[in-house]
Amino acid sequence: MKLTYTILYVNNVNDSVEFYQNAFGIKNRFIHESGDYAEMDTGEVTLAFCAHNLAKDIIKQKYLKASQKQLIGSQISFEPHNLKEAYETALENGAKSIIPPEVKPWGWESAILLDLDGHIVEIAKELEV
Repeated sequence: MKLTYTILYVNNVNDSVEFYQNAFGIKNRFIHESGDYAEMDTGEVTLAFCAHNLAKDIIKQKYLKASQKQLIGSQISFEPHNLKEAYETALENGAKSIIPPEVKPWGWESAILLDLDGHIVEIAKELEV
């Protein structure tokens, strides 16, 4: 089996597309004419956004929304060319810092941020030896 999509349920798809473009430099690949769904150009695994109203129709069950007040137990991760520069750009474009860039014992530098809806986003880069 192969992972093909990571779909984040969001309050406003267009706002999320704009945020991820500006904060992380990710290009938009597709926005549905309804404005309730979009896909970003992220390589083999597509990052997509789905509006809560559409997600409720798909899941047909209640779910816990991501929030900047109550973190949920999942994250997405990006590997930038320059971590410190990517971190500053994300902050300048509305990301909220949870953990600033720090070197991890496993040989990576990592920072943890929140997006507009409270989804946990890591930016991390392997340290050059």
